[in-house]
Amino acid sequence: MAESNKMKDMPVNKLMIQMGIPMILSMALQAVYNIVDSAFVGNMRVGSEAALNALTLVFPVQMLMVAAGIGTGVGTNALLARTLGQGNREKAAKVAGNSLFLGVIIYVVCLLFGIFGVKAYILSQTVDAEVLEMGVSYLRICCVISFGIIFFSLFEKLLQATGRSLYSTIGQVVGAVVNIILDPIMIYGIGPCPEMGVKGAAYATVIGQVASAVLLLIFHMKLNREFGHGPKYMKPNAGVIKEIYAIGLPAIIAQALMSIMVYVMNLILKFNPSAQTAYGLFYKVQQFVLFLAFGLRDAITPIIAFAYGMRSKKRIQDGIKYGIIYTIALMILGIAITEIFPGAFAMLFNAGQSREYFIAAMRVISVSFLFAGINVAYQGIYQALDGGLESLVISLLRQLIIILPLAGIFSLFVRNGQMGVSLIWWAFPITEIISCFVGYVFLKKIRKNRVDVLN
Repeated sequence: MAESNKMKDMPVNKLMIQMGIPMILSMALQAVYNIVDSAFVGNMRVGSEAALNALTLVFPVQMLMVAAGIGTGVGTNALLARTLGQGNREKAAKVAGNSLFLGVIIYVVCLLFGIFGVKAYILSQTVDAEVLEMGVSYLRICCVISFGIIFFSLFEKLLQATGRSLYSTIGQVVGAVVNIILDPIMIYGIGPCPEMGVKGAAYATVIGQVASAVLLLIFHMKLNREFGHGPKYMKPNAGVIKEIYAIGLPAIIAQALMSIMVYVMNLILKFNPSAQTAYGLFYKVQQFVLFLAFGLRDAITPIIAFAYGMRSKKRIQDGIKYGIIYTIALMILGIAITEIFPGAFAMLFNAGQSREYFIAAMRVISVSFLFAGINVAYQGIYQALDGGLESLVISLLRQLIIILPLAGIFSLFVRNGQMGVSLIWWAFPITEIISCFVGYVFLKKIRKNRVDVLN
């Protein structure tokens, strides 16, 4: 109960730092080991180029699996924190139990796709037999053993909802370390382990995910004592599931839109392979910066949701204020790093012919980080205050409605040269600025209708 009391009594600015730092480190770590995973595959003795191509093709499906798990977790997080803030232990147990029931359903869907749909999916994108074989092998393993990433995502949010973000970070670290250790062993065949190539990368990934999920299950059962546990709470409750997805569905769509946006941007940049590669490399840098905002958002949401359940206007207002202030500080740091050291990042990735395009992208797109971070914070606030629709609208504006048509239009005017391609990069800051203005209007409306009316 000490953790619950912390959510209730600790000053919001201090609570946000205490909860936010582990979550930020967790997200940063995720960005790091995703890159390390690709680096090991790219250094395979045979077929490294085909392997990287295969990993590129499976990326959208991996993102969709993560989207389903994280989105359900986000809805669970906000609803559980609010329910605990109301002191309703029975409903809190049902929220947690129903989230695990939903995890089982998500896993069954992923399992069936892994068995029956993987080959057709990869075949729709390539005719290269080697890429096809590698892509099918990798994605089938990730789908069939996807229960690790799905239940890790759920247990992570269950722990965050009760203020135990440190334990979710421990689980993330353990999974990352296991993955990084097993990658070279299973990919290259070190010691008694046979050389498995891309299959080894897949097995290392899912083993790390399962290790994280098991550890967080133990933490959840041992530490989350504010509500009951057991199979009886997993009985489907239509009302609870509806409430979870009223908050979580926009987060699922937002995550899914990320993979759609990357795919369409690659199509837009197809006329210039160097620019296409530069965007792919920049996306990895962008993960480092924006994942900081995502981590802090995961602290903002339960803090404000708990306060909303308590009907504490002051704690809600403090959560909004400090959430935005701390996000701005993180994004200014991110902009400074990317603007000052673009050459160092280009060297890190060995950008080669894409170097100039990559540096130009860094210089222009990094301007958008400030507004993108604020938009992410807005979405965390909306989700905590029953603003799922507003969160969805911001996601659609940022990742579909504005960015893709704008980039497509800019691409019509410039077909050659690094300076021409730079015009396309400006679609990112323009999109984030417009979305930020819309987000501010939404925030004013939500504060008026849901916060100012509280006693």
